[in-house]
Amino acid sequence: MKFKLSTHAQDVLRERKIIEEWLQRTISHADWTTGGNDGNTHYYKSIAEHDGRVLHVVVNPTTGIIVTMFFDRRARSRK
Repeated sequence: MKFKLSTHAQDVLRERKIIEEWLQRTISHADWTTGGNDGNTHYYKSIAEHDGRVLHVVVNPTTGIIVTMFFDRRARSRK
């Protein structure tokens, strides 16, 4: 499935200086995924080039829209 960025996700990508390749890598080769109570799929990936911090990407599986993404400090302990 191809994914599209929501307007918010586009802004976040730019503001937080998240490299698009990291985003693609997180979705295609996630270290783990979870289903959220919100019905979205949450993808997690440790990004070596960003000091091993975990990128958390939230995708609406029905529409294929990336809702948001951020480096999740709490996710380190969940891996």
